[in-house]
Amino acid sequence: MSTAPSSFPGGASVTLLDVYRDEAIDGICGGSPHVHLVSTECYVVVSGTGALHTIAADGYRETPLAPGDVVWFTPGTIHRAVNHGDLRAVVVMSNAGLPEAGDAVMTFPPQVVADAAAYAEASALGDSLDEDIRSERARRRRNLAVEGFRLLSDAARKGDFGPLHDFYASAATIVAERSAAWPEIIRTRPLQQANASLAAAEAIANGDTSHLIAAAVHQARSPVESPAFGMCGRLRTYDVSDPQVER
Repeated sequence: MSTAPSSFPGGASVTLLDVYRDEAIDGICGGSPHVHLVSTECYVVVSGTGALHTIAADGYRETPLAPGDVVWFTPGTIHRAVNHGDLRAVVVMSNAGLPEAGDAVMTFPPQVVADAAAYAEASALGDSLDEDIRSERARRRRNLAVEGFRLLSDAARKGDFGPLHDFYASAATIVAERSAAWPEIIRTRPLQQANASLAAAEAIANGDTSHLIAAAVHQARSPVESPAFGMCGRLRTYDVSDPQVER
């Protein structure tokens, strides 16, 4: 999790996502269903086709995804990225650093989500650097998340949102310890940036242009490391911290 200063818009993070192409236990290709508890996520589809399967208080929904589509979803939206063919997207996440600090809970079956130790074991990819081992563990946790997702979606389709509320409660318990650090992440990234923008707007309104002398251009290079095994697919996250600029 980067704590370096960043002027990237909105205190957000940017990741290139290749959605998993192999089939889950229900025959659908794609990622592990999960929820973000504080952060909003956005997909900017750059190639391929697919869909976003979601569950929220307004029910179950399937949103088609095609190149050029921009879809975002707010905290509490259980989502599953589905790959119909070579689906790739740029993912913009609010609250940079917070999702990496544990702002996501996968939809494992109720008995797993209700047990912190069982959840930790089911979600871990382990320490092995072997790609095949990590890939198999990613598939295993995805299949378990799909099991729970199907229970939640079946209930939502019937108008029963009790299981959804129970999942939210269990998810909050899962992150209870680590969530204590989240307010500081928000204060030092998106809130700090919003305050700086407010100060700049007030300065201009008062005829003060002194902050403009600090203008700079930054560029995030394409990540060169091997893509990580994320929940939705293989991930390459851009470093959008501000580099030192020589003048």
